[in-house]
Amino acid sequence: MVSRVIPVDPFDLVVFGATGDLARRKILPGLYRRSLAGQMPPTSRIIGAARSGMTPQEFRAFAAAALAEFVSPDKRAPKAEQEFLDRLDYVPVDARGNDGWAELAGKMRGGVVRAFYFSVAPALFGDIAERLKQHGIADDSSRVVVEKPFGTDLPSAQALNATLARHFSETQIYRIDHYLGKETVQNLMAVRFANILFEPLWNAQYVDHVQITVAETVGVGGRGSYYDKSGAMRDMVQNHMMQLLCLIAMEPPYHFDPNAVRDEKLKVIRALDSVQREDIVRGQYLGGAGQAGYLTDAEDPDSRTESFVALKCHISNWRWKGTPFYLRTGKRLRARVSEIAVTFKEPPHSIFDDAPGWRENVLVIRLQPDEGMNMKVMIKEPGPGGMRLVQVPLDMSFAEVLGEDGTDMPDAYERLIMDVIRGNQTLFMRGDEVEAAWAWTDPIIAGWEGQRPHPYDPGTSGPEEALMLMHRDGRRWRDIR
Repeated sequence: MVSRVIPVDPFDLVVFGATGDLARRKILPGLYRRSLAGQMPPTSRIIGAARSGMTPQEFRAFAAAALAEFVSPDKRAPKAEQEFLDRLDYVPVDARGNDGWAELAGKMRGGVVRAFYFSVAPALFGDIAERLKQHGIADDSSRVVVEKPFGTDLPSAQALNATLARHFSETQIYRIDHYLGKETVQNLMAVRFANILFEPLWNAQYVDHVQITVAETVGVGGRGSYYDKSGAMRDMVQNHMMQLLCLIAMEPPYHFDPNAVRDEKLKVIRALDSVQREDIVRGQYLGGAGQAGYLTDAEDPDSRTESFVALKCHISNWRWKGTPFYLRTGKRLRARVSEIAVTFKEPPHSIFDDAPGWRENVLVIRLQPDEGMNMKVMIKEPGPGGMRLVQVPLDMSFAEVLGEDGTDMPDAYERLIMDVIRGNQTLFMRGDEVEAAWAWTDPIIAGWEGQRPHPYDPGTSGPEEALMLMHRDGRRWRDIR
């Protein structure tokens, strides 16, 4: 089944930081794929803006190289590529000065959606926002997209929100988290709220616990200076994993409406209990197998920044009181995998007490590397010899459902940018949501200040202490593989 493509309205999209790594790897290739799919009207344009003194022709050559590197060969079509490159323009601008802004203003058209992607450091958000308004480039119907990190703590997030609010209303601001653009994440809402099968069981009475895992095989590498100020808690838990937790735990919104969905997510964050010190494990990967350890790449050779964190959370509301949520994320682990596993409780009475092989039902929602859902249920093992139980998967792979190889599925950035053009904020974080997440996260970080993380070997599932976090509760982490 091939997904239906619905064209968006004509637009002018200005990408600030258009010569940066994110634009090269994600934004430009993603926009090309949407153009190839027929989602962009012929009159839509993409204007790059950055400090570099490129000409429009040089920017098109830069974009062509990005497509050659980051677009799969089966999506390469010379005619479509040329049509996409013809959409591109470029203006050198000084984010903190006046150079280039008048020229950019002269390129903007009336009667189309105007969107501005801030693919730059947060320190430049205010300067760019001010100049967009000062030069009449953005109006009250324009949209701005801002990338994480959206603050490093509650005060800095509040300051960023206030800076943007001086120039744009909340309905114009799109705080992007690419995890929310993944097909599986959105399907989680469909599975919960469009089917009677799961929602009656989606509570503490029937769910034993929930595990959320985001594991990476790569290390910090060249991002050492950034990561040393961030760590796994700020880089992954406060944003990506918090959003996954909210979608798993939220109440049904009254309507599939941006503010209704985000209202329910905010309630989850505010219902999160403080995390006790004994419910947190931090780790830092060592060197080995020819790979550098964290301290080799870190800015501080005696860094106490965590590359791994695991914690147990509780939500104090009627739906989830008593059901623990276990979160873990780390670098240089055994495999690259992102998943949510909802483990259900045992039946209240089993008629198969003497039958070997019983295991709990688990709904596994896979975000990467292969998006899909898998429900593990018990059946009788085929063959003679009495009642023997075996666990089997009821599997739904999106690659099989949406196409022979899954290539019809849009990348997360593709979907989210098109949502910006549509004016749909459902999958974007609201300002109060970001601040509530930092208000929960900051005390956790302050509580371990100065403590050294537990070391762990690369290619493992993290420090041994993280295993004990589950074992002491009579549970175990799912294998990272």
